[in-house]
Amino acid sequence: MDPTTTPLPPHLRPVLEARSVWISDVHLGTRDARADALLEMLASLKAGTVYLVGDIIDGWQLRKRWYWPPSHDRVVQRLLHLARHGTRVILIPGNHDEFLRPYAGLMFGSVELRRDIVHTTAGGAQLWITHGDAFDAVLLHAPRLARLGDTLYMASLRLNRVLNRLRALTGRPYWSLSQYLKGRVKSAVNHISRFETLLASEARRHGCTGVVCGHIHRAELRLFRDGQGTLYANCGDWVESQTFLTEDEDGCLHLYVWTEVGAQELRRLEVRPGRVPSRTARPEAVAAREVLDTV
Repeated sequence: MDPTTTPLPPHLRPVLEARSVWISDVHLGTRDARADALLEMLASLKAGTVYLVGDIIDGWQLRKRWYWPPSHDRVVQRLLHLARHGTRVILIPGNHDEFLRPYAGLMFGSVELRRDIVHTTAGGAQLWITHGDAFDAVLLHAPRLARLGDTLYMASLRLNRVLNRLRALTGRPYWSLSQYLKGRVKSAVNHISRFETLLASEARRHGCTGVVCGHIHRAELRLFRDGQGTLYANCGDWVESQTFLTEDEDGCLHLYVWTEVGAQELRRLEVRPGRVPSRTARPEAVAAREVLDTV
């Protein structure tokens, strides 16, 4: 975030209108959840459907130590308010809020709980929506190692808070230690690449144009160069990046980051499907065009 940017008061920020919105990995119940920033975004939002793509609540950390400030409660209340006033809100639990998975198919107030779901864009493209943890090899085959990794990640966030306080004193922008390590450590890069490839392959198996997921805290919006143009979209997170995805009324997807002046677009992708494939057939090639790629 640019420290020279003058923050806009909430009432001066433009309304964020979207046909659909995807948010994931908020991790309410931890000190690093950017609840206040998410509240600002939700207050400016006017959307037909909001997908909460897992790890909205961090049950792992809450079981260790209870932390639930008023701002976290206000996020939940705002989502319930949207659901009561015409926005369809769908919650797809992740591994950190897996305690909600047994209730998939039920309603929590006006919020739908689903294990996964297929979304049809305004242009007719079908997108498979899932958190993505079922395709994390570490989580599946070494759950204890995954828990250790979560503990180390939380420790890196605590260190990150200290480092960024020092950076702020010298006028430097926010910097993410964990994202730096993910981009520099070869095994982490390979793990992310395998995760993305597996999700894209599974989306094709579901007969969909692409997939929207979360889990790895790495926002993305791109097409696979696989001869079929499979879409891979990741919401990112609200622990460090404050990123989310939207669909406009023309079916175009947008990747945004929330800043002090509101939503700033990072990428835009127009997806136009050919024939929608069956669940058993090999998906047809997708005619899609990247309109803007600034990252």
